[in-house]
Amino acid sequence: MDQVFNKVGSYWFNQKASSQLNSVGDDINSLSNSIEGGTKWLVNKIKGLNHVTGKMQKPLPELLKEYDLPIGIFPRDATNYEFNEETRKLIVYIPQVCEVGYKDSSVLRFFTTVTCYLEKGKLAEIEGMKTKVLIWVKVTTIMSEGSKLYVTAGMKKTRSREAYEVSRDGVCVDKF
Repeated sequence: MDQVFNKVGSYWFNQKASSQLNSVGDDINSLSNSIEGGTKWLVNKIKGLNHVTGKMQKPLPELLKEYDLPIGIFPRDATNYEFNEETRKLIVYIPQVCEVGYKDSSVLRFFTTVTCYLEKGKLAEIEGMKTKVLIWVKVTTIMSEGSKLYVTAGMKKTRSREAYEVSRDGVCVDKF
């Protein structure tokens, strides 16, 4: 009789355990599906995939070079970005609020997300970037023409393009 109970108990336990494990697997699948692509977005960013097109994206310096802009405009650790080729909207992700000092003694301050529209030789409608002109002023446009870089922050200021050709580390600051 004990053997019968052992077999019945063992069968019941295996069935119950199997259904519970399947239930956990279903829960994990539904949870990952309900995150609305958040995890997929993160994995794609790590892989270097554009979440809009699903294509491999080139490094940010290459994208800037392709659009005739100096590769050092953004801090070195600004490697993740989204670029919509149809609308030309560029979103650059920076790990922390920081400042970058350039060879010409100019300084740019970056928020954790910088958005703009990328055109040949130009970043327009910039949000999330400031420069020091006695006080911190919002940068709205950066244009590149030949050896000159024009930074518009209230007024257009001419800077040497060469100063922005080298990628530099950002220095963490407390506030934007």
